[in-house]
Amino acid sequence: MRPPIDPIDQAAVHAPDAARGESQSVAAGVPDLDPVAAQRWRTLARPASPWLHEEIGQRMAQRLDWLTQRPSAWLSWNPALGGLLAQQAVQARYPEARWQALDEQGRPQRQASGAALQPGQADMLWANMALHLYAQPQALLAHWRDWLRPEGLLFFSGLGPDTLLELRRVYQALGWPPPHQPYTDMHDWGDMLVQAGFNAPVLDMERLTLSYPSAERLLQDLREGGRNLHLQRPEGLRGRAHRQRLLQALEQQLPRNAGGHLCLTVEVVYGHALKAAPRVPVAASSTVALDDMRTLLRRPRSA
Repeated sequence: MRPPIDPIDQAAVHAPDAARGESQSVAAGVPDLDPVAAQRWRTLARPASPWLHEEIGQRMAQRLDWLTQRPSAWLSWNPALGGLLAQQAVQARYPEARWQALDEQGRPQRQASGAALQPGQADMLWANMALHLYAQPQALLAHWRDWLRPEGLLFFSGLGPDTLLELRRVYQALGWPPPHQPYTDMHDWGDMLVQAGFNAPVLDMERLTLSYPSAERLLQDLREGGRNLHLQRPEGLRGRAHRQRLLQALEQQLPRNAGGHLCLTVEVVYGHALKAAPRVPVAASSTVALDDMRTLLRRPRSA
């Protein structure tokens, strides 16, 4: 039996036809990303976090050097998938801070000590390698925003559209359906952050080159690190002849480095943004929540 669709993903629909290159417009949802398969992958019981997620998490943790203020309370989103070792690196960086882990639907898993954090209380939300796995990423951003206090910080990473571009070319040459779901351009994520109620989004990208001694080792790594979540992926199991044809094509068509190893590209997008402070609507009579008013009163007045 398939698991129920995550409420964050349940409104998934195809995006408009317009697209920028290989990136996709995601205002109405990521096209061709199967929300049921994506949820199954996000909730899969795993003995350890994927090694690539751990590597990217460690790189993202280095970006915390940019912060001028230390969070006193922070959240870790789905750390089993995002990287348990990376989460520990954040814990070690802020040993005095309260922290709480959330599962992929935002339910508390565990916490460091004291009372559980409530929505609107976190100074920082840490979400490594999650955003590209949701059919409704803007809904997820809004969910993350709700956990943060005004001017709290979202720190996240995910995969960009150049990821596995060499593998896509092999599949296209064979006339096969895509090997993975679409990945979103970082500029689209920046637009979504603003639409979801974040200020001053900062995004940057790096490309990693993964090298493998054989096509067998490459397929093993892909299997351990993810799944094909494309709606048009073939149904059912493929036979040994199909696997052998794929291995042969990878050996023959993938680029190789100077050492003769097969190479794949991974585009990693890193981002952070502040939850926008509340604004008082201009009207003859306005109603403002008490917590929002306290935040407004604490903010320095502009000249």
